[in-house]
Amino acid sequence: MNEIPVIEPRRKGRSGTQAMLIPSRQMVEEQIRLAPEGVLTEAGVLRRRLAAQYGADACCPVTVQRHLRAIAELSFGAMEKGEPVSVVTPYWRMVDPASLLAKRLAGGPVFIRERLAAERRELVARREGAWNSVCS
Repeated sequence: MNEIPVIEPRRKGRSGTQAMLIPSRQMVEEQIRLAPEGVLTEAGVLRRRLAAQYGADACCPVTVQRHLRAIAELSFGAMEKGEPVSVVTPYWRMVDPASLLAKRLAGGPVFIRERLAAERRELVARREGAWNSVCS
């Protein structure tokens, strides 16, 4: 990654400050792509990973949520136009379908649940296929 991270000082408590990472959409997309298939990973985990990766104390939750919304719009739109799942950013891995955010995203909670379930089924099928080839 050639991108220079933006890290701003932010007040924390009465007398302290912390380094707050303001991530780009590309930074958020890269972390989403690293999330395991078929598993819901909390956005807080994504923020902590980004902060650690760039040497910050924290990562801006508002910016991450804004980027998640943009990524969801792009990914869902691409899938509606026929793009395969393998080429879109799998934002559904980072959004709890029961959350308020899920209701605001393209596809909504139903789509998120369906995609997570589909990924789980694909993982099981791949494991069974690998097991069958070993046992044959």
